[in-house]
Amino acid sequence: MSTSVTGATATTGTSSNQSSSSITLGKDDFLKMMIAELQNQDPLNPMDGTQYASQLAQFSSLEQLTNLNTLMQQSISSNTTLTQSITNTLAANLIGKEVKLDGNSISVNGQSSVKIGYTLGSTAKSATVDIYNSSGTLVKTITGCGTSTGDNTVSWDLTNDYGGTVSNNTYTFKVVAASTSDGSTMTPTLFKLGTINGVKYTSNGTDLLIEGGEYSVSDVSEIYDPNNSGGD
Repeated sequence: MSTSVTGATATTGTSSNQSSSSITLGKDDFLKMMIAELQNQDPLNPMDGTQYASQLAQFSSLEQLTNLNTLMQQSISSNTTLTQSITNTLAANLIGKEVKLDGNSISVNGQSSVKIGYTLGSTAKSATVDIYNSSGTLVKTITGCGTSTGDNTVSWDLTNDYGGTVSNNTYTFKVVAASTSDGSTMTPTLFKLGTINGVKYTSNGTDLLIEGGEYSVSDVSEIYDPNNSGGD
């Protein structure tokens, strides 16, 4: 039986038939096979020097590729850690900023008011905001809301409803806006505004604590300076 090593595969065969199998080898396995081949070679017919040199060159290439792969993995891991660290640092600098969050969900957690908003594609004839509790029951209707094209905001005073502070819970809102042309209902884009009170670091990334709710950085569509928000 004869044995030959080429690249990272081993091929074995006999004079009566030929069979081959490819096996993925590491550099240690490759070196062991080379040593075994030297130890078991025929003393009367030793391995050709050119063939041995070729196998040494293949082993050297395999070792370099293995080391390069290790370095690349370490670099990727290091860059991921660095990116997360930068994100955490930047997120901490956002505390105190006012942000815009798309969607119609409101988290009430002891604050005195909540600022909600909507974007109109054109000027409306009238606009009303309806707010519902988690059971879907209408709990508040705010009339006389803004009708201008673009962003409009409304402040929901939580201390004056129900004769006292609104209970902590999750609420939703919708906006009924009538068109000036034919009185049909428009479909505005809904959002809410809030101040970033803190930052929470989790295994899934960085979360922002905003007005009693917890949001990921990707939930934020705009960030404002509270002293110069330019809002309505």
